[in-house]
Amino acid sequence: MNSVANLNVVHESEAQRQHARVKLPGRLRYSNAQRERIDVRLLDVSAGGFSFASERTAHKVGDFHRGQLQFQLDSLVLGLDMDFQVCSVQPEQGRVGCQFHNLGTRETAALRHLISAHLAGELVNVGEVLHILQRENFTKARKAGAGAGMGWFGRLRAVSFSAAIFLVGLAAFGYIGKSIYGLYFVTHAQSAQISLPALQVTMPREGSVQSLVQPDGIVEKGAPIATFTTSMLEMLKGHLGEEQLEPSQIEALFSREMQGTLTSPCNCKIARQLVADGQFASKGDVIFELVPQDGIATVSASFPYRHLEQARPGTPVSFKVAGEDQPRRGEIVSSSLHDGGLSADIRVQIKPEQTLPASLAGQPVDVVIDRGPSLSWLVDRAIAAGR
Repeated sequence: MNSVANLNVVHESEAQRQHARVKLPGRLRYSNAQRERIDVRLLDVSAGGFSFASERTAHKVGDFHRGQLQFQLDSLVLGLDMDFQVCSVQPEQGRVGCQFHNLGTRETAALRHLISAHLAGELVNVGEVLHILQRENFTKARKAGAGAGMGWFGRLRAVSFSAAIFLVGLAAFGYIGKSIYGLYFVTHAQSAQISLPALQVTMPREGSVQSLVQPDGIVEKGAPIATFTTSMLEMLKGHLGEEQLEPSQIEALFSREMQGTLTSPCNCKIARQLVADGQFASKGDVIFELVPQDGIATVSASFPYRHLEQARPGTPVSFKVAGEDQPRRGEIVSSSLHDGGLSADIRVQIKPEQTLPASLAGQPVDVVIDRGPSLSWLVDRAIAAGR
C-alpha cells in the first residue's frame, strides 16, 4: 500500500456546492469604479452569492462593489443592500459570479425566506417578509468545546457550585423524608417524667410546723426533718377525766405548749413540703412527700387516647431525660386512664432497661414510640426472604 500522501486529491465535500442556487426574477443595481450607476438582470441567487448577466461592462475577479438586490413583491419592490466581490467572470456566456460580504442579519433572513419559498413553490407577499424582518431569526453561536477555556480555578468553582447544589438538594430530600417518617411512624408523649414511689409524712397532732431540712435535701432514715408545736391540751386529750376538765384547768393546759419531732422513715429525698413553716396543720395532714433513694425509678408518661393501640403494654419505647444527650430505652408495663376515670389521656408506666438514678426523680422526659422499620427488622426480612 502506498503511504505517500497525494496532495492533488480533493474530497468531494470540499468541492460540492454549499448553497442551493435558484433563479429568482430580480435586478442588481450598483456603482462601478467610474461611479457609473449600473442596472443588470439577475441570473440566479443563493444564500452565499449570486450571478448576473454581464453586458458591456468589464469585470475582474476580486473586484469589490456595493449595491442593491431588488425583487418585485406584489406592487412593491424589496431592496436588499449588500457588499459583494466578483468571484468568476465568463465572457463567452455573459455571466459574472459574485459572493456576499458582510451581509446583515435582516437581509440574510429575507433572502433565505425568498429562496425557501421559491424552492417550495409558494407565493411570497409583503406581509410575510415584514414578519420575517421583525422577528429574531438568529441565535448565539455555541462555544467551541464547553469548558475547554476554563482554568483550574474556574473548574474548581464550577465543581464546588455543583456540589453545593447537590448537598442542598440532598439535605432537602432528607428533611422531607424525616418529616414524613415522623408523621406516619413516630408517636410522642404529651408529657412525661421520672417517678419514684413516694412516702408521706403526716402530722401526728394539731399544731404548727417548722422544717429542719432544705427543699430537695437528702435525709437519712431516722433523721429529724421538722418540729411541730402543739398545746398540752391536745397532747392530753383522751387521757383526762371529767373532774380534770374544769375551765381553769383547760385554760392552763391550753396555754402550755409542747414540741415534737418528725423523723424520716427512710433514706429519702425531700420531694415536696405541703405545709409551709409556721402554718397550722390538722392531725393527719400530709406535711412532706419523700422519695426513697433505694427505690426503682420508672417513667410516667401521658399519651392522647387516639394512640391507645400504639401505647399498649409490651411496646418498646425510647426516651431522653432532660439534660442528657443520649436516649435510653424501655418498655411499657402498664396503661390506664388518667385519674382513673373517663379521660382523653392515657397514663402509662415505662420500665427502663437500665436502672435510673434516684436523683433524676421528677425530671421531665421526652418519650417516643417508633413504629417504623428498624435495621433489625430489615435484617430479619432479608433472612426470611433468603430462606
